[in-house]
Amino acid sequence: MFNDLNVIAIVPARGGSKGVPRKNIKLLAGKPLLVHTCLTAMRVPEIDYLLVSTDDDEIAGVARNCGANVIIRPAHLANDTAATEPVLMHAIEQVEQELGICFDVVLVLEPTSPLRSKETITKAIEMVASGFTSVLAVKQTTDNIGFIKDGVFSPINTNAPRRRQMRAPYYIESSTIYAATVDYLRETGTLVCDRWGAVVVADHEAVDINTENDFEYVEFLIQRRSDK
Repeated sequence: MFNDLNVIAIVPARGGSKGVPRKNIKLLAGKPLLVHTCLTAMRVPEIDYLLVSTDDDEIAGVARNCGANVIIRPAHLANDTAATEPVLMHAIEQVEQELGICFDVVLVLEPTSPLRSKETITKAIEMVASGFTSVLAVKQTTDNIGFIKDGVFSPINTNAPRRRQMRAPYYIESSTIYAATVDYLRETGTLVCDRWGAVVVADHEAVDINTENDFEYVEFLIQRRSDK
């Protein structure tokens, strides 16, 4: 609990994966992918309840074995087109009925971001507690961002200096973490809001695993960190 707020962290981990089969339980540095996220969340004292939402019995077993709670979601919330928000509400409502409590803050911890830190999770909780209805992680970039029309590249910032070091940064949405008040999610059905709080994360925390190459890259990052 944080500032008298009950906090639930939800790890969405369905069984289907087109890019990497069985991605959420594929081994990364000797542990199933989703376990990295669960173990980090367990080190955050502000989280009252850690829950893995899945449609898959094997994933459920892996989650339980590492100490997470599990809820089995229905098939219509586990297909390729299912949005995140209905998955969250299904999980929250089921657990609230089962435990007889009400949650105030919900965290979304995608298992594909295994390098997020407990400090980032805590920061997101603190921002919601301070008055933000919804918070997301972002990463910084000084790339020259633009769009292409009829083969012509048009930068968003037409006055950006040519030297990267001289450019003002932009920020890109990262799937590392989302957080919101449960009341806002319940009332609007979305995590998006007009005053979206931002937690800036380092590039390594913002890594999102979707391909075999991503697995290899994160293995390299983990090994390099362990060698220091």
